[in-house]
Amino acid sequence: MLGFKKIHEDKAFQAELESVRAERRNRFRMLVCIDGSDASYEGLRFAKKLAGHEECDIILLYVRPIDQGLRSGGLQVRVARENMLDWGLELPGISHLKRGLDMLVGTDGIEEHWTERVTHTDTWGDPLGDNKVEFRHECGKSIVLKLKTAPDPASGILDQYELGPYNLIIMGAPTNWRGMFRSLFDAGVTQKVAMLAQCSVMVARGNGNGNGKGHLICTDGTKNSLDAMRRDAVLAQVSGDPITLFAVAREKDEVPTAERVLEKATEMLGKMDIGVAELKVGIGDPAEQIVRAGNDYSVIAVADSGKAWYRRYVVKNISFSVMGNAKASVLKVR
Repeated sequence: MLGFKKIHEDKAFQAELESVRAERRNRFRMLVCIDGSDASYEGLRFAKKLAGHEECDIILLYVRPIDQGLRSGGLQVRVARENMLDWGLELPGISHLKRGLDMLVGTDGIEEHWTERVTHTDTWGDPLGDNKVEFRHECGKSIVLKLKTAPDPASGILDQYELGPYNLIIMGAPTNWRGMFRSLFDAGVTQKVAMLAQCSVMVARGNGNGNGKGHLICTDGTKNSLDAMRRDAVLAQVSGDPITLFAVAREKDEVPTAERVLEKATEMLGKMDIGVAELKVGIGDPAEQIVRAGNDYSVIAVADSGKAWYRRYVVKNISFSVMGNAKASVLKVR
């Protein structure tokens, strides 16, 4: 009898979960990973430019290692869980999440037009577990603060992705970007997520150019790159950023082909009522040309290769190389 009850409860839970995911699929959901670095808040600034749209939700995530000296149990941890934004004690990650909330709406402004819901999930045998505060605006959009427990940050981010769906993961650029071969054996957090996440990933940087010239959207005329172009063009339009289309010819005699690619791409965006500010062609190695051209832009958009992560090591991966070497933020579009 107890077994039947558990099966019934599991089915009810799964049905509720699928209902939530179905609702989320109709929205644009951004997972912004905060670690306290300036680069991670640069990513939040990008998300904020899109957050004015009623169909956009922002989930701020901080991943803390299992049991950061909190195995005191009892009142302290329970009070902390129940008062995520008004803690009298400093717990790992809360100050970073609260700063992120201040950047989006301000803790004073959140009291108007927003409802608050706090949830807790036991995980990893950790006394604090996973904790979430969701603020839902009367128009339907949400801002979520998520304090997540995991063995390491990359695992926590990828685990949170599975709880989505998410359209975009935004992370701050690491101080050192490992080479392609070395990252196979010792990938940093950002590189691991960029390789394994099944959605678009932005590596955010502040390059000192403010908003720069907007978005440099790269295309080679393939279906994959044209799909990526359309996706980022919509984001650029919503955020009010100008669009430059960029194609690379490996040799001078390939320039006319690259120009035709750009003409076709411009026509496609025109049918979507999206204007293009400028067209550019580079000559040489694609990754090097994209990095060089992108110095004056706030965002470089490149298409994901579409290959399985382990196949990306067999041949040079342009998007991976651009993400590691660019001075601007890079959006790898899937």
